[in-house]
Amino acid sequence: MSDLKIMRPFGPSIVKITMPENLVNKLNDYVDKTIADKDKITKLDHGSKLAGKVKQEFLLENEFMKEIKWGEFLGRAVKTWVQHELNKELKSFEIIKSWIVRQFENEYNPIHHHSGHVSGVGYLKVPKNLGSVSENKKVNERGSLALIHGSVNLFSNATYVIKPEVGDFYLFPNYLLHSVYPFSDTNEERRSISFNANLDKNSSSYSV
Repeated sequence: MSDLKIMRPFGPSIVKITMPENLVNKLNDYVDKTIADKDKITKLDHGSKLAGKVKQEFLLENEFMKEIKWGEFLGRAVKTWVQHELNKELKSFEIIKSWIVRQFENEYNPIHHHSGHVSGVGYLKVPKNLGSVSENKKVNERGSLALIHGSVNLFSNATYVIKPEVGDFYLFPNYLLHSVYPFSDTNEERRSISFNANLDKNSSSYSV
């Protein structure tokens, strides 16, 4: 994956990759069709099991993930990550679950962590306007993802704030605390996709 970038804004590293446009389109088409099917969306609803204070969260069906080769796309990135960090070959990559998050004005995702070994989030839709901040604020964090680790020290911040862009996908260790800020001044949807996955024991330095 030539576009893969491994970053270390604090203790653990994180990965940034790009979802191909056709993959983003397939995912958005799937979401649009699913939310239009009341029986299906009720069956797949996962909001009560997740931390988000958002309009809607629902699981991706296994058949659809196989169809778009979702596991292969994520697995290739994680394989490169493991090789870089541990100089080991990834033996197995198993998605526990993958889900869609539909977030609208004033909704948010509180600080939380995930299960498994690795997790990630990618962006399918992002509002053109996420709202303004007061003039004394240098950075507009509305609608952004905040990754959190440790505490502030001389050479490292405790947070790494990511502005969502359609097609961007970030992978991080499951234990990494993270949160999504609310946004305002728009009726548009902020749509993302997340996952949790297990790795083989050879590729992970801790147990869950």
